[in-house]
Amino acid sequence: MWESISAPAVGLMAALAAAVPTPPPSVDAAPVLTSTPFGALPGQQVTHTVTISGSGTLTTTRVTFATTVDLDGVTARADPGRCAASPRTVVCDLGDLRLGGAGAAPRITISGRVRPGAPPGTVVRNRVGVTSVETTATGARTTSNAYLLPGATATPTDPPLRSPAMASEDPPGRSMRVPAVAAVVVGAVAAAALLVRRRLRRRPGPPPADPL
Repeated sequence: MWESISAPAVGLMAALAAAVPTPPPSVDAAPVLTSTPFGALPGQQVTHTVTISGSGTLTTTRVTFATTVDLDGVTARADPGRCAASPRTVVCDLGDLRLGGAGAAPRITISGRVRPGAPPGTVVRNRVGVTSVETTATGARTTSNAYLLPGATATPTDPPLRSPAMASEDPPGRSMRVPAVAAVVVGAVAAAALLVRRRLRRRPGPPPADPL
């Protein structure tokens, strides 16, 4: 009798165990974001590098990069995997990843030029999220960085050129010497003229003519 009861019970327990899904293995993975240069200004080239560190296996891995300022000429390369890029979003499918091995960590390189026209004080936020089958229950692993665009600053320029009026001015000290030299010349000329007059006055006149 006990054998007839225990057999169905064992079968029922085995059926229940098969129906309960096996939880996915825990994965210690985290994205790392590096932006070079950090704080890139409008019109400046910037490169964002994403690496995935940790240990374990990620299945059907997807990395999503998003920024709040458009990038012109944006390109994206994944190793391993492939990417689709737009001015503000890059999505890369990396497939199955085994982390913590002897090889290099998965890497994504995103490059572009910050589009001119963003007003000062704009918040530039770069965000990266990693999803996989293993992160379905816990949510995406994310990281980000952010900075404010500074206000307008004066662009260094060459010193202003001297105006024609300034260029015609004599250097300090010279303008005082020219009138002094002119006064000495004028005085010398006047003294010479006075001396010639005095000599002419002292010269005797011609002798009187003989009478016929």
